[in-house]
Amino acid sequence: MKPPQTSPHWTIDTTLVHGGTLRSQFGETSEAIFTNSGFVYDSAEQAEARFKDEEEGFIYSRFSNPTVAMFEQRMAALEGAEAARATASGMGAVHAALISQVTSGDHVVAGRALFGSCRWIVEQLMPRYGVATTLVDGTNMDEWKAAIRPETKVLFLESPTNPALSLIDIEAVAAVAKEAGACLVVDNVFATPLGQKPLELGADVVVYSATKHIDGQGRCLGGIILASNAFIEEYVHDFLRHTGPAMSPFNAWVMLKGLETLTLRVPHQCATAATVADALVERDKITRVIYPGRDDHPEAAIARKQMSLGGTLVGFEVDGGKAGAFRFSNALQLVRISNNLGDSRSLLTHPATTTHHKLHEREKDKLGITPGFVRLSVGLESAADIIADIDRALAAV
Repeated sequence: MKPPQTSPHWTIDTTLVHGGTLRSQFGETSEAIFTNSGFVYDSAEQAEARFKDEEEGFIYSRFSNPTVAMFEQRMAALEGAEAARATASGMGAVHAALISQVTSGDHVVAGRALFGSCRWIVEQLMPRYGVATTLVDGTNMDEWKAAIRPETKVLFLESPTNPALSLIDIEAVAAVAKEAGACLVVDNVFATPLGQKPLELGADVVVYSATKHIDGQGRCLGGIILASNAFIEEYVHDFLRHTGPAMSPFNAWVMLKGLETLTLRVPHQCATAATVADALVERDKITRVIYPGRDDHPEAAIARKQMSLGGTLVGFEVDGGKAGAFRFSNALQLVRISNNLGDSRSLLTHPATTTHHKLHEREKDKLGITPGFVRLSVGLESAADIIADIDRALAAV
């Protein structure tokens, strides 16, 4: 195959169409989907050299694959990372990024506001293998500092957080991690690669559920880990190779198609989300609106410092508690009920009874996940149509 097509002089729009493209002897325009599981060698000597890492080339699609490699290289160029490794899902990326670098006796500090499955890894899975964990209020820097121990190996956070859209000062947490000699892992799904650059803010590792904005149309699952060459080689490469959470070549191809339109979709969705958030503030039956792009967000100063886009998610509280939120959700006609996000279609979920239903009520209260709170993922529909649908549904509350 010809070397990957790329240039450091391209803008991000061009890179997301052409970056990392490999072409076979057939000279295809769009990226090819290499669905094969294995690869053949010209000789036994070549096979030996590949397995000894003495010759570059593909061995087995669980290890690496041409289509997946194109997606990894394009994502690395987008994020400004030295290296990337794709996984079968976003949780596969989170799990691998965290577990691959800890061992029994290590300690992990994480922001309390996490997606439910991320909290399960931190609170339930890691302690089973002798890894101690501490949850902190991610917005409180004193709690991060107080939680550090000599054996602290990893700090982990989301910002904006799922689902209540709290913002954590990534640069400040990165300074704590650096002083402790620990690795900072940031889940950047809600901000997207266009809206926030954790590596530039001092993070060591960035993870995404590519299922969300990167695919952008709710078609397939995927995840990715982005970091330095040294981190990927020392921790991630062998972990993925031997444990097997490989991204399928077809899904990698879908993600490549999603990246081609990322700069068209996400800024448009963010602008629509801002318009919707402004409209929600004026509605009597909505008692609280949370959007990182608004000046009334509790961490608006942090948003201005580290986010270039306000995001595609809006959180708001409907009057009447759970019953009011359910009546509202069930009355929607355009916006659909789903726990997914980052889709071209606007989607709404009730976190207290879905993604975060296993949390104790006291913990939900700490995180702002009240019975009336809903999370809206804004799609590509017009702002006017979304607002009209919300107004119709509010009439049922």
